[in-house]
Amino acid sequence: MPKVDNEAFYLSSLQTHGETAEGVHWASTETQEVRFRVLCSMLPDNFSELSVVDAGCGFGDLYCYMDRQGYRPKHYLGLDVMQPMVEVARQRTDQEIRVCNILEEHLPEADVYLCSGAMNTLTREETRRFIEKCLEASRLGFVFNLLKGWNTSPIYNLYLPREIRRLGQELEVDYQIHEGYLAGDFTAAFWKTMAEA
Repeated sequence: MPKVDNEAFYLSSLQTHGETAEGVHWASTETQEVRFRVLCSMLPDNFSELSVVDAGCGFGDLYCYMDRQGYRPKHYLGLDVMQPMVEVARQRTDQEIRVCNILEEHLPEADVYLCSGAMNTLTREETRRFIEKCLEASRLGFVFNLLKGWNTSPIYNLYLPREIRRLGQELEVDYQIHEGYLAGDFTAAFWKTMAEA
């Protein structure tokens, strides 16, 4: 059973706040960009030579941030389950953006998968499946952020970093965890070993 009806959750926010960070349930553009900065800091040095899929791309804000900051991948693809967001992202980014349900559909292969915020309203089971599917579709790995805390929210999906470390061990990946940049947030990178990649 889903925690929330994602379509109603995001459409309501979109109608209230428009095509903004608040429209995808971030507190502000500033905190959204702090998350983007940390996520980008965990990317490989040869990022410009890599293909990237932005899983749950929303309005394409992560791509726009990366473009402004000079983090330009060789190829970018955005995926999102919400058609209105996909249409905005296509206009904003001038990149390939597809409607896709990450949990249910086959995912295209890419060097690296990224995700900022799209798992925040999933259940624990859905989050694990989302991570496993993105990791499986990536050649190198998956970099993502999650909300930090005890799993007590009726709406948001909260994790403790140690739980994600444990998942990284179970999935037998090289993992990095970055925290302390915002209260209630952390970023993880799951890298496949070079032998597997």
